[in-house]
Amino acid sequence: MVAASVTPPPTETRRERRKREVHERILLAATELFDAQGVAATTVAEICERADVAHKTFFNHFPTRQHLIQDIAHVALAQLLADIEAVRAEPGSTPERLGRFFARVADNAEAAGPMHRELLTELIHEAHDEQSGSEQARKIQGAFGALVRDGRVQGDVDPRTPLDTLTEMVMGAFYVLMFNWAHLEGYPLRRQALAAARFLGDAMAPAAERRSP
Repeated sequence: MVAASVTPPPTETRRERRKREVHERILLAATELFDAQGVAATTVAEICERADVAHKTFFNHFPTRQHLIQDIAHVALAQLLADIEAVRAEPGSTPERLGRFFARVADNAEAAGPMHRELLTELIHEAHDEQSGSEQARKIQGAFGALVRDGRVQGDVDPRTPLDTLTEMVMGAFYVLMFNWAHLEGYPLRRQALAAARFLGDAMAPAAERRSP
């Protein structure tokens, strides 16, 4: 995972632009170090050295390490939401879209460094933190809910099951995959992700379209 650039406001001043650029440089340095050697093993000094900033500058942008994690979580959330929106925009059935989404999940995990698992655990915890994560959790639920509603409108999602129940099924599968990949060595993420997509597509389909066991 790489820290994404934030689109600057059209009226951004030179000072604001420089502040934003330093902020993004620190985020990128921290993310690369976290991916390479883990969150706990990475010191603020190492982040400052990699980002070429002073300690004081770091703490001007991030009062604590947890503030840094929160910002990285925002970037990760933006990428997750973008992946869901990209899948929604593609043609095909809901089962096909689910398959593409979960394949993206596997692609992103396989492209990341081995220590990304530790970072992922931190990010999921941050997204659902009782105090700071409620807004992010709502965004995640809203994005998955929109994917399910698309299928309801398209006619390939069972109209009898409440949308919030179906949404929680998809979210639950996503989180279980991420949790198992983060904590179980050798976990076959791609195989399980594609199997989850097939199961969800079949379970969400109208009864007449469900495959026989």
